Amino acid sequence: MRTAEIRQRWLDFFEARGHAVVPSAPLISPDPSTLFVIAGMVPFIPYMLGEQTAPWPRATSVQKCVRTLDIEEVGKTTRHGTFFQMNGNFSFGDYFKEGAITHAWELITTPQDQGGYGFPAEKIWVTVYETDDEAAALWKKIAGLPDERIQRRGMKDNYWSTGARGPAGPCSEIYVDRGPEYGAEGGPVVDEDRYIEIWNLVFMQYERGDGGGKEDFPILGELKQKNIDTGMGLERVAFLLQGVDNMYEIDEVFPVIEAAQQLSGRRYGADHEDDVRMRVVADHVRSGLMLMGDGVTPSNEGRGYVLRRLLRRAVRAMRLLGVETPALPTLLPVSKDAMAASYPELERDFDRISRVAYAEEEAFLRTLVSGTSILDLAVNEAKQAGAGTKPLLTGDKAFQLHDTYGFPIDLTLEMAAEQGVSVDEKAFRTLMQAQRDRARADALAKRAGRADTAAYQDLHATLSGSGARPVEFVGYQQSASRSRVVGLLVDGVPAPAATAPADVEIVLDVTPFYAEMGGQLADHGTIVLDGGATVEVDDVQAPVKGLPVHRGRLVEGTVTLDEPGVATIDTARRLAISRAHTATHMVHKAVQEALGDSATQAGSENAPSRVRFDFRSGQAVPAGVLSEVEERVNTRLQENLDVTDQTMPIAEARALGAMALFGEKYGDQVRVVSIGGDWSRELCGGTHVRRSGELGLVTLLGESSIGSGVRRVDALVGDGAYGFHAKEHALVGQLSGLLGARPDELSDRVSSLVSRLKESEKELAALRAAQVLAAAGSLAAGAQDVGGTRVVTHDAGEVAADDLRTLVLDVRSRLGESAPAVVAVGGVAKGRPVVVVATNAAARERGVRAGALVKAASTVLGGGGGGKDDLAQGGGTDAARLPEALAGIRDTVGAGA
Repeated sequence: MRTAEIRQRWLDFFEARGHAVVPSAPLISPDPSTLFVIAGMVPFIPYMLGEQTAPWPRATSVQKCVRTLDIEEVGKTTRHGTFFQMNGNFSFGDYFKEGAITHAWELITTPQDQGGYGFPAEKIWVTVYETDDEAAALWKKIAGLPDERIQRRGMKDNYWSTGARGPAGPCSEIYVDRGPEYGAEGGPVVDEDRYIEIWNLVFMQYERGDGGGKEDFPILGELKQKNIDTGMGLERVAFLLQGVDNMYEIDEVFPVIEAAQQLSGRRYGADHEDDVRMRVVADHVRSGLMLMGDGVTPSNEGRGYVLRRLLRRAVRAMRLLGVETPALPTLLPVSKDAMAASYPELERDFDRISRVAYAEEEAFLRTLVSGTSILDLAVNEAKQAGAGTKPLLTGDKAFQLHDTYGFPIDLTLEMAAEQGVSVDEKAFRTLMQAQRDRARADALAKRAGRADTAAYQDLHATLSGSGARPVEFVGYQQSASRSRVVGLLVDGVPAPAATAPADVEIVLDVTPFYAEMGGQLADHGTIVLDGGATVEVDDVQAPVKGLPVHRGRLVEGTVTLDEPGVATIDTARRLAISRAHTATHMVHKAVQEALGDSATQAGSENAPSRVRFDFRSGQAVPAGVLSEVEERVNTRLQENLDVTDQTMPIAEARALGAMALFGEKYGDQVRVVSIGGDWSRELCGGTHVRRSGELGLVTLLGESSIGSGVRRVDALVGDGAYGFHAKEHALVGQLSGLLGARPDELSDRVSSLVSRLKESEKELAALRAAQVLAAAGSLAAGAQDVGGTRVVTHDAGEVAADDLRTLVLDVRSRLGESAPAVVAVGGVAKGRPVVVVATNAAARERGVRAGALVKAASTVLGGGGGGKDDLAQGGGTDAARLPEALAGIRDTVGAGA
């Protein structure tokens, strides 16, 4: 059974049983703390943790996942892989253990000709948590499994939690016995090579407390809503159903190994080292394909670095197999064909994916040619220097290989280890961090305008005084240009050449790149030199007027002064920014029409699909006026007005009524941008669309004050605006469904709910107060004698501070004045601990002061407080120490007796 069919049978099975089929989320993780989705349940975590309400009671998915923590182990065994697919079925307060076990048993044992996977029932073993008698009984009842094939395990193996306080629960894992040829008898507790786990059922039924490790935490109680989260490894099921030994031999992976055999002339299975390399190739090519399919591109940071490492490891493995020519043009299409049945978008996007992959391989092959000989020399030197001891490649040599020749540290570590040499990785990391710190400090200084501009001024003077033409900007008409490098700086210092990888600043004689100015963000793009060097430009600044400096990362090759090449901007980014800039002009005009000519622009930022527009106004703009501005902009937009530009003397521009903006300095000749003829005219050097209709839609998000007499409007343009409205529409639809109301009824329905909620909160507060105060009699009756003083201490839990004071005074009154008495009651008010202490006259005569007791208790709670001798109140921040604070009051009274 092909992997794509196994996948589809899973989805069909659960859809037929009322599960919503949820498409796989992209591999890029929504959690900023992780790079990729690493488990099938990741997209459902907010529903599992109760942070959001699931839109369906039950769901199913086949989720793409990538794990790269053990990337060096890939290929060495057949158990490790970086990309995998996880079949999952989920229940959010719907069915629980019985339903999950029923579904699982039915799917895995139903014959294949009836839509199941057809595993023989007698080959199935399961494990359950050691005290989960319910799950064990259900396996007997539903599947008829005998006791010996239901094995119990502890928390380490069969208990799931997030690692922090929250949902947790026991697991039940399903195994398939592959037979005696794969290992010893005795079930999964004896041999997990023979007994292969295929499915894990997690029963989220408890709330766990804080604690470390997989076993050291308390169980606080049962959850109100019990959930099911299961995961089946698709590749594992595939190799079992396809009758092969491991995931590398299934139909979605092995074709790449076959292609590697044909390219290399070597046979899989003949040599262990070659087998490892072929498995590395098969795994990494597939993982790289899927990552690029989800939009990841090679880079030196984050996700891009992981992708780069995967592709380069695959390329190097092919080199070790004897393939000197580019291999990805053969291997990548094979992997695409193997995966396209499950992910047809790979076919659609393959042109983009392949261009990225092939360019990365070509760049790396050039690095290998130059860098390998340098590394071999360094390794030999390390061996000679370490004769008689373990040879060590120094950190500065590894850093030189990385910084000068583009050899990633991972590759240096791997290649050195193959020759029996270790690397001083700690020293390398120290040097890398020092370089990053220098670069970060330099970047911050330049951004803040504190950089030494002498180098740029000298370069500008040289270009202006040598007879060379000034830097020519052609970006109004062209998105690419033939250019020549006329200036090169590394770390702010002029240099004759630079070798990848390096952060560089380049000045071109001709450029299509717009430098950040006038509120418009800089263009991004690439500079590709004729000698093969590539610079990824991510910023363009003009530290000296008339000298645009392209800042970016030299990712391959060597760039030299006077070298020609092609400069190309990111046209999609430019167009999105141009839409935003035109929208800014239109919003400016509409604001002036609504508020008067005094509402002049005070600043702006024109980013892709987003506008930030600042203007002068002494008061807030009413919501109705803001709506009128938005309507006016979109009305004029739909008229598809011409957007034109013209260069003219500044006096002529002013005579035409063109607006000059917020203290900008202008020369004798200025550029005037007009929209709709004379409707909007501004002096502007930025880029714009040709007609207003190209904006599509402008949505004003709101306005606010950013300083005295200055207001700010935030807006979305084009795709940004459409995406915003799509989300708004979806939200309205969800609310309508939840509240059972039409969209035009939502406002009244929500207002009604809020009113009812407030009334309920008032009623609840009154009930809590009555409950607290009702305890006064029993507390007084339970007073303890502490050294001759009657003492009452009590933790009232959630309580209002005023109710706490009333309770304390009531208890003190009930204790009377016949003997010394102290009442100390604590509670939690609005999330913070509070302590109130009262003493009677007899206690005060013995030197017991309420203020002193509260001060000591508040210190324990991490806060402060005080008051009079007879009544005092304090609090803090650590509610967990409230019992300790109350006990301290009792001990203090006893010590003073």
